[in-house]
Amino acid sequence: MSRLIDSAPAFAGVTALLLLVLPAQAGTQFPGVGRTATPAEIKAWDIDVRPDFKGLPPGSGSVLKGQDIWDGKCASCHGTFGELNEVFTPLVGGTTAADIKTGRVESLTAPDMARTTLMKVATISTLWDYINRAMPWNAPKSLTHDEVYAVLAYMLNLGDILPSDYVLSDRNIAEVQARMPNRNGMTRKHGLWDIKARGDVANVACMKDCPTQAKVASQLPEYAQDSHGDLAAQQRSLSAKAPSQREAALTRSDVMELAKSRSCLVCHAVDRKVVGPAFRDVAAKYRGEAGAEAKLMAKLRSGGSGVWGVTAMPPNSNLSDHDAKALIQWVLGQGL
Repeated sequence: MSRLIDSAPAFAGVTALLLLVLPAQAGTQFPGVGRTATPAEIKAWDIDVRPDFKGLPPGSGSVLKGQDIWDGKCASCHGTFGELNEVFTPLVGGTTAADIKTGRVESLTAPDMARTTLMKVATISTLWDYINRAMPWNAPKSLTHDEVYAVLAYMLNLGDILPSDYVLSDRNIAEVQARMPNRNGMTRKHGLWDIKARGDVANVACMKDCPTQAKVASQLPEYAQDSHGDLAAQQRSLSAKAPSQREAALTRSDVMELAKSRSCLVCHAVDRKVVGPAFRDVAAKYRGEAGAEAKLMAKLRSGGSGVWGVTAMPPNSNLSDHDAKALIQWVLGQGL
């Protein structure tokens, strides 16, 4: 993303040309196929934020507010302090006050050091952009702009980059960029930055002190590697009959696929504790309790913690009544 800065004028010219040509093609060369995108549709996709902060929307968020959001929507995968190494690799750690001062993370040169996000990333815009477009994992693009600022502020506070009383905003984010631990760790001395230059296809820049073996420092656990299920089967249908078909009774296989698509199986398993409790343990706890189904449906939507420990379950606020009921009935039926 950041390497596009120098070539932005060229891309802008190509984009303008496409906007002029494609509508004409849709109406003549391919009659009846497609239509011109509306300004609102273009705006909805045009959400990237560059390292020079072009595209950054106005807003602000405090470290304190970010902690509340983090506990409810981020901690289940990343840990309360961004250090969890069970679902995803750690976000925080490995940086020092000296790194913030120099802009180069010294521990990156250590051969056996696991790399965290704050050790590697050079531009704060990368973090803002990714959180905005992809988080939380089970409901991407559901955070408001103010919430994105707040979550990022809390994450940077965990890395001792920002104090606990800081309010991050579009007005001061450039100042925070000057404190990123690896801000000087990105080089522009290669062909990717200069569109007229020749790429380093001979790899001469890395032909010394090269490691002879690759060592995997951390990875997603096996149960989380396919947590999204069959992505092709989850694409929105173009058929007008899809909504009525979706309301049909779900088979056990359907519910398993639904659980995968909602990332339930990242933190749960049927017969064993993972990050959260086993589904059979949940069924045993609530067996025979009046109103258990409605109670768990509300819990599924709002998320939270405290019943099975401090690790929070993220909310599933955009889950339909039909799907939520199917999931809960399936969970309560385990072990019968």
